[in-house]
Amino acid sequence: MADSQSSNVSGSKPRSNSMSQASETSQTAADFIKEQLSLEAEAREALPYQFDTCTRDLGAIRQSLFSCLTCNPPPIDASDPYSPAGVCYSCSISCHGEHVLVELFNKRNFVCDCGSTRLPETSPCTLRVNSTTGQKGGVTGEEPAKGNKYDQNFRNRFCGCGEQYDPYEQKGTMFQCLGLGTAEEGGCGEDWWHPECVVGLNHEEYKMNIQKQTEEAQEEFRKRFSTEIKKEFSVSRLEEDANGHDDARRPSVVTAIAANSANVTTVPHGVDGNDITVEGEDDKEEDEDPLPPGFPQEDDFDHMLCYKCIEANPWLKRYAGTPGFLPPVYRDATINATQAIEATLPAMPSTSNDSKKRKADNDDEPAASTSMAPPKRHRSEDPATTLSSIPETTTLALTPKKQDSTICKLTTLPPAPESSTPFSLFLKPDFRDHLCHCVSCFPLLKPHPQLLEEEDTYEPPMSEDGDNDGAASVGTGSLLDRGEAAFNNMDRVRAIQGAMAYAHLKDNLKSFLQPFAESGTAVGAEDIKAYFEKLRGDEQGIKEAAGSAAKSKDDKDGDEAGPGADGRKEQSGY
Repeated sequence: MADSQSSNVSGSKPRSNSMSQASETSQTAADFIKEQLSLEAEAREALPYQFDTCTRDLGAIRQSLFSCLTCNPPPIDASDPYSPAGVCYSCSISCHGEHVLVELFNKRNFVCDCGSTRLPETSPCTLRVNSTTGQKGGVTGEEPAKGNKYDQNFRNRFCGCGEQYDPYEQKGTMFQCLGLGTAEEGGCGEDWWHPECVVGLNHEEYKMNIQKQTEEAQEEFRKRFSTEIKKEFSVSRLEEDANGHDDARRPSVVTAIAANSANVTTVPHGVDGNDITVEGEDDKEEDEDPLPPGFPQEDDFDHMLCYKCIEANPWLKRYAGTPGFLPPVYRDATINATQAIEATLPAMPSTSNDSKKRKADNDDEPAASTSMAPPKRHRSEDPATTLSSIPETTTLALTPKKQDSTICKLTTLPPAPESSTPFSLFLKPDFRDHLCHCVSCFPLLKPHPQLLEEEDTYEPPMSEDGDNDGAASVGTGSLLDRGEAAFNNMDRVRAIQGAMAYAHLKDNLKSFLQPFAESGTAVGAEDIKAYFEKLRGDEQGIKEAAGSAAKSKDDKDGDEAGPGADGRKEQSGY
């Protein structure tokens, strides 16, 4: 019986038109919708904010900006005239989504240039309402804001070195200056800086410094393990059984490897020095480049003021190394190295008479031992009484004491560094609490509100998920939500025409798909393509497409009823 069943199965004709094989190259509507929602979720993660509203109507604000190099390509020669422009987050996607953009990150006091004369008329703003037509989109030729300031970042050039930034090639982290003044005023305009340029190294010197540090670390590793681990070969002649026979003996040489017991660092089993070197190189490729010598660690500061902004505001030099500020970081690697060495040197011992060493007499030994012992408590003392006599900790007031406007803090600060080399300052989170607000210093702070309080940066509303019940805007949400939003925003005539066209397409598509549903045949990509090629508004095209589905059903039934068929039928799906 088993043999007959086996021969029956093996002799049956392959079901080339079965649902199982057709489903490998087809996709159900549920799978398509699931995949589409997954792609939309990834898009929302990459672009989390809504992009259906231009920020131009909000006026001059601190916001995330982009420079479009397609609409405004910068000249090769930096001295040639150039009219840069900056667009907001929403316009960078809705109006310049297919262009080459440079992300400038946050810039203060800026109005979006999209739809202004700084951009060509071929790239209008599609988010604002055209005052001439009264409809959304097609906005061009508006006057740009006069208060906008432009620096080299809009040319895709950053840092004091003026290097073009390529996010796909460059490694490491760049740091944005707090920005005290524009480039015309001597500042940097919130520029982004390479760490090596801040400390006075060029890119080649920085790469050589990294290579030198890596080689020194590898050499130190080799020296440490070569001195701590040594091989001791103890050769002994032993006789052991060969092949399990007592009469047959063979000599064996035993080699022992011993490690020095002092300061031995355990090496992972199966890993030698070559493996460690290779692993270190792999980690080096994955990790970012280390910060250059003299540049503070990222956790040590919250903001940065570049040397350009410090030179434009020399009154800030007095704060270097004071509370709220790190020591100055000079634009000279030699000075930074010397400063780092001095900071690591131990403090010189005091030269007072009490600390001088003298030869100890025998009579002094008991006294010395007595002085090293901790003080003892008398037996008559009650521990509870002793603890209760300790005063409670005084609670400090939560509100800080306001500074007297008649007293200047600068008089209590050390003088500014005497070196004429420019330096940058790195600020701690509480640096604003240590700035002087007296009648003489406050006028210096007033032009720079970022020194008085934390700035507010505009962020567009978060993009809504497709599962939300709330109405989504045209530029956000799932495709279904966007279609409904666009349908609701149409005028009455266009909405009626669109609804009629949709109903006509739905009826025709239902007539085309019905034979496939009745026969249980999967709809393939070629079927869909052939249908839309034949769909010209006449009934003959639909009948031809439906006939193809009926023919495929007949072929399938003929295959199943042929010789050697097992008589099984596929269960029809939805």
